[in-house]
Amino acid sequence: MTIDETTEKRSTWETYASAWKVTDDEAKGKALSASVSPACVYRDPITELSGHPALVAHMHAFHAQSPGAYFRTKYFLAHHGRSIARWDMVIEDAATAEPKILAEGISYGEYDAQGRLAAMTGFFEAAPST
Repeated sequence: MTIDETTEKRSTWETYASAWKVTDDEAKGKALSASVSPACVYRDPITELSGHPALVAHMHAFHAQSPGAYFRTKYFLAHHGRSIARWDMVIEDAATAEPKILAEGISYGEYDAQGRLAAMTGFFEAAPST
């Protein structure tokens, strides 16, 4: 692992994470184009999908379920074209204007030859199905 690789991958990761925060398609598309391969594969305990259009649709569903929520990276490591990130899902608390933690998780990323995310796998405790 080099500091340069970790810094580079973290920058890519944070650009990807920013796509989860913005709500309009143009901003999402710009962030994803800069950070994620068009043929990406995304997995979490609830879903598996591939490609930017499916990822954007999933992000919109996330916003519908958790309006105002976004992800904040709290720990990041990278080596050999792979990364791991610990994150909090947060929402701004209207009373205090401070982020309130809704959930936490870990994500694993794999990067393509252009340095973009090719695969993202999120790990978190999913709510039980009823």
